[in-house]
Amino acid sequence: MFEDKTLVCRECGKEFVFTASEQQFYADKGFQNEPGRCPACRAARRAQNGGGAPRAERQMYDVICDGCGRPTQVPFQPRGDRPVYCRDCFQANREQSRF
Repeated sequence: MFEDKTLVCRECGKEFVFTASEQQFYADKGFQNEPGRCPACRAARRAQNGGGAPRAERQMYDVICDGCGRPTQVPFQPRGDRPVYCRDCFQANREQSRF
């Protein structure tokens, strides 16, 4: 179905191969356009934009679950105006609200 294609990088002007497996991956993801940059230029652009930088650790807040009463941690500071649930109770409430 797919065959390797030779493309020209718009950044450096060098030719690179857009492989059949890469084309299949793009199709599976629903991407409409072929890559415009070679792998080296894509990697350099990601590095320049901080694409590979590790995320800062999230601050977690200790709370008591309003559903089951167990201590848990949440990634936001509760304001007190809404209930706060542990992961299990949150999931259970989410599934109930779908019906």
